[in-house]
Amino acid sequence: MSLKFKPVWADSLGAKSFSTLVETPDVTILIDPGVAIMHGSFPAPPDLKEEWVEVGYEKVVEASKKAQVIIITHYHYDHFTDFDEILYINKTILAKSPNEYINDSQRGRALRFYSKLFALEKISLDEVMEEPVEKEYPHPLEDLPHATSIDYGDYSSRKKELLEKGFKWFQGRVKKWNSYERIPEHEGEVFRLFFADSREFSYRSTIVRFTKPLFHGIEYSRVGWVIGVVVEYSGKKLLFSSDINGPIIEDYADWIIREKPDILLLDGPATYTLGYMLNQTNLRRAIENIKRIITDAAPELILLDHHLPREPKYVERLHEVYELAKKEGVRVITVAEYFGETPVVLRKWA
Repeated sequence: MSLKFKPVWADSLGAKSFSTLVETPDVTILIDPGVAIMHGSFPAPPDLKEEWVEVGYEKVVEASKKAQVIIITHYHYDHFTDFDEILYINKTILAKSPNEYINDSQRGRALRFYSKLFALEKISLDEVMEEPVEKEYPHPLEDLPHATSIDYGDYSSRKKELLEKGFKWFQGRVKKWNSYERIPEHEGEVFRLFFADSREFSYRSTIVRFTKPLFHGIEYSRVGWVIGVVVEYSGKKLLFSSDINGPIIEDYADWIIREKPDILLLDGPATYTLGYMLNQTNLRRAIENIKRIITDAAPELILLDHHLPREPKYVERLHEVYELAKKEGVRVITVAEYFGETPVVLRKWA
């Protein structure tokens, strides 16, 4: 047996999720055990949206029973569940740090979640919180030399303005992180908890590696940060992008290309927000980055899902990607198509 994986649920099946089960002879891992209902404008009846959430969550629970390790890449409800002890009891949890590189809403969710989790050990989280740690944080753009080298033409002045505003926001975040009491890691009888940012974990011959915190989409995205995951066993590699929205940022595409995964689970650009949260410049960046991944990383399979199949024009908007993939012999499909189904947003009620 080599590295095996099975998508658990994803947006193309009708509810927000990118939950994935990964199995090697050494360990079974459930990545992001969360499911959330689709947004109001998603073109399907409300009762079906609710049904898809229920079915998706049943699949997540079923998958969790097989896993020894649970990964949480960030604290959005389509990526973790707050709270169902069946998902977390007797597990090793490798989670995005809730103490830094996090926005207010995710910090609040993390506090509520870990209060319930520690209660499984009959521990009050308030009583074990650790003192704040004063740290200096590097300028985020230092890690993005590719993105910062791009000439955006007529958009350059606006881009510069947004980056300056974003950095001021980031500085405000740093003050908060330095003031936070810190949620601790834990190794107990009921669960084991480790914060995974920039770390590597070994399970005999299986390696699980995590990125440093990545922007959830564009530079200084107010939505927060995520961590990406690579699982490697016996020369085979699976990469789970989490929520990098494309990727929009060129350096994140460079990371994927350097890894050269055999299996790539890639969240695409959120085209359903085009003209609102996503502009044409950043959509163009995402398209070009996916095209580079196809040609330079050439995975066996790209499951391009999550944010992407939330509106029926996504195939048209990314037609260059699908045409290039066909030419290069790279299989680029949604999770629904992986299971032999039509993405729900393209079905008759859409």
